[in-house]
Amino acid sequence: MGYTADMNTIRQIVLNRRPDGVPVAADFGLAEAPMPVPGAGEMLVKMRVCSLDPAIRGFLDDRPSYLPPVALGAPINGMSLGEVVASNNPDWPVGTLIRAMATWSDHYVIGADALGLEAVHPMPGNDLYHYMGALGPVGLTAWVGLFAVGQAKAGETVVISAAAGATGSTAGQIAKARGCTVIGLVGSPEKAQTIRELGFDAAIDYRATPDIAAEIAKAAPEGVDVYFDNVGGETLEAILPLMRLHGRVPVCGMIGQYNDADHPYGVKTLWQLVVNRIRMEGFITYDYPDVLEEAQRELDAWVAEGKLRPLANVRQGFETLPEAFIDLMSGRTIGKTLVLV
Repeated sequence: MGYTADMNTIRQIVLNRRPDGVPVAADFGLAEAPMPVPGAGEMLVKMRVCSLDPAIRGFLDDRPSYLPPVALGAPINGMSLGEVVASNNPDWPVGTLIRAMATWSDHYVIGADALGLEAVHPMPGNDLYHYMGALGPVGLTAWVGLFAVGQAKAGETVVISAAAGATGSTAGQIAKARGCTVIGLVGSPEKAQTIRELGFDAAIDYRATPDIAAEIAKAAPEGVDVYFDNVGGETLEAILPLMRLHGRVPVCGMIGQYNDADHPYGVKTLWQLVVNRIRMEGFITYDYPDVLEEAQRELDAWVAEGKLRPLANVRQGFETLPEAFIDLMSGRTIGKTLVLV
């Protein structure tokens, strides 16, 4: 096995109660559990970097998502980058850095069938945590959404909502790297300035304008070819009539309703899907395994060339996970929110 722990217990962040709206500290608890032991074909992994993602909010409600709801008293589900410290699987030896869907536990056991399981091979000079951000699931999600689902091409106009967030800021930069005109939608002057500095062609603060559709139309007078949707709701409603013939809408998330899933916004412009033969498709990155190697190569190259600047909001310490997640879901963060353990 190759690993002798100094401790017999692990720390976990568990769900104390189901959030009502934006999560608060009392929804979470810090608990201890016995050190898990890997079974046949399994690995014991020590968490190094934990990823905070808006989709986690959906796992906290008692309703179906693409993962089962987190049970009360159970650790939260989320993407983790860790180091294999004990292994019963020769394909994943001790010392291997891996990322996969796991739990908010400082040690956890997974098998080779874990969702999103990949070996991580950091390039010299790159911080490890970027491989949970722009050089990891965030970058892969942006790449898949734009190019595999959205079929974005050089010369086209791309609009991205939540453009100062982890996926949005990455999607905008890689769309520019492929020769697109990129318009970002954000919620503050600070975020607008951030994405302008990243090279976006236009930044629209939706909180500062009474008519977001008119502002987008000014920035994209010939219409929108691809709308990378992170928020849904009123923003989606405003953009659909601005889409060009055969436009594409890759749906990465709908953060606008994550904190109030019982009262989703009724989009009134869906007829535009027929009028302009728009293709709108939700996606999960790991539905596209055949393109991930190509995507990783391009992301690494764009960082090396200075065309992709990873944005990261990094916290220190396992116990900061709930606070970091609450800040994310409150709209207070810029870039990818990560916790180093």
